[in-house]
Amino acid sequence: MKRLKAKVAAEERDVKRTLKSLREIWLEVEIEKLDNHKGVTVKALLDSSAMVMFIHKKFVEEHGFRLEKLDRLTEVKNVDGTSNSGGNIIHELECNAFYRGHHERLKMDVCNLKKIKMILGMPWLAAHNPEINWEMGEVKMSRCPP
Repeated sequence: MKRLKAKVAAEERDVKRTLKSLREIWLEVEIEKLDNHKGVTVKALLDSSAMVMFIHKKFVEEHGFRLEKLDRLTEVKNVDGTSNSGGNIIHELECNAFYRGHHERLKMDVCNLKKIKMILGMPWLAAHNPEINWEMGEVKMSRCPP
């Protein structure tokens, strides 16, 4: 009986270790300027709770991307409902983006993301409906519209 309990306990530990959930998925995305097609690789976080796509203001400035001023500013709220210390969104970036043979034109809100450089939110996920293997952290662009 003890041996059976020990075996069951060991199997439960193995299952928990195997099913350890991957909480984040990052993509290596190449983005390029529209005017001269010079590009840079950026790590983008997939975030289904983000209702738009974002790019870090400092990253954009460091790489010389041209920003477009928005007609109206957008207030940035934190998850807890407080105003973001980075201020309002007043610019957007339009660029070409490439990921594993997939090419598209993106418009992203420019704001202070601190350590994150780019966030691909729900509009991107809904438009492409990628196959996501959460266990392996892999994303396949197999269901993109033509």
